[in-house]
Amino acid sequence: MNRILIVEDEERIASFVEKGLRANGFTTTVAADGEAGHAYALTGAFDLAVLDIGLPGRDGFTVLRELREARVTLPVIVLTARDSVRDTVAGLEGGADDWMTKPFRFEELLARVRLRLRTAARAPEVTMLKSGSLTLDLRTRRARAGERTVDLTAREFVLLELFLRHPGQVLSREQILSHVWGYDFDPGSNIVDVYVRALRKKLGAEKVETVRGMGYRFPA
Repeated sequence: MNRILIVEDEERIASFVEKGLRANGFTTTVAADGEAGHAYALTGAFDLAVLDIGLPGRDGFTVLRELREARVTLPVIVLTARDSVRDTVAGLEGGADDWMTKPFRFEELLARVRLRLRTAARAPEVTMLKSGSLTLDLRTRRARAGERTVDLTAREFVLLELFLRHPGQVLSREQILSHVWGYDFDPGSNIVDVYVRALRKKLGAEKVETVRGMGYRFPA
């Protein structure tokens, strides 16, 4: 079942899109502002995003640019009231996979969602993540540091995969918790710090940097 992220601050439109997608078999999550949409998109938990441009906080252009700069390849369909050629070109050149203007017919949006999901499914699957001498094989679930095999627990593996998919990007404890342990995990727990220390012990202290007051970063 495909998971769709809807980033839309107009409650009426968000509800309309969400109900339509759910009726067609999709799992949906709604974010009402750019900050929340950006954070959700970074988790890797979605197959496609429907993104508004005129959002409170971060606007859609900023969210899209930051996702692409972070090498997030999540397919994005922009849904906006802006219909100028200039805005359309800016969105597509900024990394949008498709662009629809409001008002719109749900049937057309649904067709575009399905098309983008099929296109994404045909993309070559990444099976190996690398950073310097460190490699992570997603098929065998094995890590190597140079010539040395590194034994990882299931959670350590998911945490390392998250870091390697977002090199150079600061990930907050909340983002790490949501991706590795799920949103129902206690946000006051120090479990992230415990697992980061475990990775440092196995890979080297320099592999995971602490960014004070913000979170952790895996050097690019």
